[in-house]
Amino acid sequence: MTSSEAAPAPLGVLRPWSIAGAGATLALITAALVFPHADGDFRLLPFLLATAAFAAAEFVQLHVEFRRHVYRWSVSEFGLAVALVELGGVWVALARVLALGVVLALRPYSPAKAAYNLGIATVEGAVAVAVLGLLPFTALTEPVAWVSLIVAVMAADVVGTSMVVAAIRLSGGHPGRQFWQEQLLPITVVGPFAVSVAVVAMLLVPVTPWAAVLMLPIAAAVVLLFRRFAAVSRERRTVEQVYDFARRVEGLSPDDHGTREMVAAVRELLNAERVALWLPPYLDQEPRLVVDAEDGVGWYDGPGDPEDLVRRRAVAPGSAGPVLLAAARAGDAELAALARRGAREVLGAPVATAAGEPGYLEVCDRRSDLVSFADGERAALDSMLTHVNAAIRQQQLLTQIRYDADHDRLTGLPNRQRLVAEIDQLLAGDPATTRAGLILASLDNHTEIVDTLGHAASDELLLVTAGLLREHAPPQAVLARMEGDQFAVLLPGLSLAATERSARRLREATSTRARVAGLDLEVTLTIGVAAAPVHGTDSGTLMQRADVALLAGAPGKGVASYHPVLDQQSLRRLQLGTELEHAMAEGQISVVFQPIIDARTSDIVSVETLVRWAHPRYGAVAPDEFIHLAEQIGRIGPLTDHVLDLALARCRRWLDQDIALSVAVNLSARCLGEPDLVERVARALRRHGVPGELLTLELTEGSVVDDSVRSSTVLADLHALGLRLSMDDFGTGYSSLSQLRQLPIDEVKIDKSFVLSMSTSQGESFIARSIIELAHNLGLRVVAEGVEDELTRNTLADMGCDKLQGFLVSRPLPDDRLESWLLARAGVRSAAPGATHRRLFVRA
Repeated sequence: MTSSEAAPAPLGVLRPWSIAGAGATLALITAALVFPHADGDFRLLPFLLATAAFAAAEFVQLHVEFRRHVYRWSVSEFGLAVALVELGGVWVALARVLALGVVLALRPYSPAKAAYNLGIATVEGAVAVAVLGLLPFTALTEPVAWVSLIVAVMAADVVGTSMVVAAIRLSGGHPGRQFWQEQLLPITVVGPFAVSVAVVAMLLVPVTPWAAVLMLPIAAAVVLLFRRFAAVSRERRTVEQVYDFARRVEGLSPDDHGTREMVAAVRELLNAERVALWLPPYLDQEPRLVVDAEDGVGWYDGPGDPEDLVRRRAVAPGSAGPVLLAAARAGDAELAALARRGAREVLGAPVATAAGEPGYLEVCDRRSDLVSFADGERAALDSMLTHVNAAIRQQQLLTQIRYDADHDRLTGLPNRQRLVAEIDQLLAGDPATTRAGLILASLDNHTEIVDTLGHAASDELLLVTAGLLREHAPPQAVLARMEGDQFAVLLPGLSLAATERSARRLREATSTRARVAGLDLEVTLTIGVAAAPVHGTDSGTLMQRADVALLAGAPGKGVASYHPVLDQQSLRRLQLGTELEHAMAEGQISVVFQPIIDARTSDIVSVETLVRWAHPRYGAVAPDEFIHLAEQIGRIGPLTDHVLDLALARCRRWLDQDIALSVAVNLSARCLGEPDLVERVARALRRHGVPGELLTLELTEGSVVDDSVRSSTVLADLHALGLRLSMDDFGTGYSSLSQLRQLPIDEVKIDKSFVLSMSTSQGESFIARSIIELAHNLGLRVVAEGVEDELTRNTLADMGCDKLQGFLVSRPLPDDRLESWLLARAGVRSAAPGATHRRLFVRA
């Protein structure tokens, strides 16, 4: 026999009572139509036996769940067959209703559920009586009577099942294939078998009461068979649930929507009230809690609480499958954990993730009042976890791919693509009024570090810089790494003026010395600023103009903001950069020479070679402009080679005239990081046939004292060629004379900023004197540049300065004018003792 132990509850109390009322009404109508026309005598002993048989059968049940319904099959067909034969009429239904009422009173049924079940029992009894009255039924010893009993009982089962289907339909559901499979065997096999056992018992017991003893093994076999069928049925349902879950999860999208559907599938297939999935933070994602609940209410914070009792037990190392807590078998701590959830029972299980911390899946309460989670559900959930873990890993793999697509792999910062999306999202509302500042920052010494120390040290420096920006950027800022040595900082809500202030503060805060590859390196940024809406209302324009502002400033010059005039400058820089190689080939880039004389003898000991560019469109391009440009675009090496060739060619012509006059060539700091520099200089000396002692390479103070240069052999290798090394602009950097003892430097050049003021400032004279004395103590020669008057010349000579350079001697001259100057101002001395070439001197 079938009955419903739960009523559908999606619409609250009204619908269960409506269904129960419909069942009771149908029962009354059926009873009124059938029982007045049915014969039956009340006999106490058969009535009590039938009632006991009905009651006993209710404790041997097969449960079939459908949402909030639990439909149960019992072997009450045995009692029904006995009641039909021994009682008949209305007493059949009364015995069935009485037995069922006792069972319902012992179990936690709601009034609506009890009324519905009693209605089904009444209808089943009435149908069985009515069908049996229509069939031939004479003596119980006749086989036709047995068939009639089986047909009557099966008819009652079919009607009872039909009422269950009607209840399902009224509750908004639709019985599926599984439901009919669950009902088929009890109707077609169990019912007829129970009737057969009842017939045998009724035939044998009147013959001898000991027949009841013989019937006990048969009854036990029926009970065991029914229980085994129930267990097999439950196992099959579990397998089908897992298979159905795997099929559903396989088709889910690997995103948040798919995760929500997966949680809903767990709840549906386990017929649970609530399911929650907690996932730890992963990459740039915050911790997530995905909840699916029958009542749609919010969830408590337990799944995200690492101290929660159920979660701790579930994710503990060595945990054997899902953890089950039930109020019936719980201690105080377990009861507190269940009360926190407002649940009667809970299943908790760990979820494998790629975050290094397990996730947590929690299932609360079966939707049935009577059926609870058991080992079968634990096994089902354990099997489902295999597919949950696979789905989570797939989703996290997709998250990783998306993260990698819009993040820099080295620093973990968003990349250019992500920054564009952030800017567009920020300006999506009203681009004309939305304020946003954009800062582009470039590392000043990145290229030198790459060339000198390699990419590993460069990566280390970039990580240091990213850390400094994270530390000092405003909280609302979006940081990004563009490419190479560039970083970006997006500042929502800031005006241009506020962005400029933030940029200056950021540059100041990040300017420091950092330990990289075992060396102390300077970290300084050059910054370009643009702001919306004043400089653009879309990401492309804003980034382009911030880039223009960045390129407009030379390294170390701080913060530059975009201005329309910079577009022309940027166009000019672009054109100069593309024409640099052509300009060298066409002779647009030439050199001029500035003589350097001995402070005591006035001998012309050297000429400094200075580069010039006469552009056909822009005219004379300042050396600082195109030299810095050549450094930025990686063409400083070819430019240096070009100048070196012109200087050595001039030196070779003097040698051909039997005149020894050395040439000095400035060497960019970036050239020191080029691995083939020494070989290129050596080839140039061989190509022009100039001895090394007639070449002086002038290096800036900052490049000479840089840790990376000091730790390399490039200066020693250059010095081994026989040429001289000179430290240019000495006194303006961070070096001390004591550092020079570690370097193969031959001379220092006092920066002209000290020399120009010597005639009017005692402080500058003191600095110059100190430099000269200390340099001589270290065995170095001293050159003073910027000498423009006789007083300064005489003062430097009195201090013991070795060489002089400046407008007092001569301005920088092109090759032809230098020849004229030498003819007009210079005389020729014979070769010094031990020398092979003549010398030039300045005539008084």
